[in-house]
Amino acid sequence: MTNMALPSTYADRNCSLARALEIVGERWTLLIVRDAFYGVRRFGDFATQLGIPRASLTTRLKALVQEDVLARDDNGEYRLTDKGVALWPAIRALMAWGDDFYSPKGVKRALHHAEDDGPIDARGRCTRCGDLVEVPEIQIAPGPGFESTGPAKDPVSAKMNAPRRLLEPI
Repeated sequence: MTNMALPSTYADRNCSLARALEIVGERWTLLIVRDAFYGVRRFGDFATQLGIPRASLTTRLKALVQEDVLARDDNGEYRLTDKGVALWPAIRALMAWGDDFYSPKGVKRALHHAEDDGPIDARGRCTRCGDLVEVPEIQIAPGPGFESTGPAKDPVSAKMNAPRRLLEPI
């Protein structure tokens, strides 16, 4: 298969998907956003969790801040903005797709409504109460397809692998 280079900008095209992919359509970028939902906030923690080269992380974090997907506070911590939180349905859909096709033992991370512990369906609704569950009310926990490689080697991994609410800072 040959790699065809795509133009770096789509300014002359009227395609919202192309524009969105310019911002978040790169693997590391989506993983950074995913980890921000999991509560990762510090540069070093992103680097450790993702195994991303520091120069690449710097470039991607800077771009996400510039695009208002992440905000960087005075302590140097990153948090998702409202624009970033609005990416949750896309992140959730990609996680579900990956679980469906690449996780034969089941979901890697189970999503539940923190209020009543009801499982959350593919549309983001609690199967127990029927509510559309907002991101801060989502409890995430290792699912049946989660494969631990033994005890967490660092405190951030331990917290990420324990049941917790999305966006709760680590």
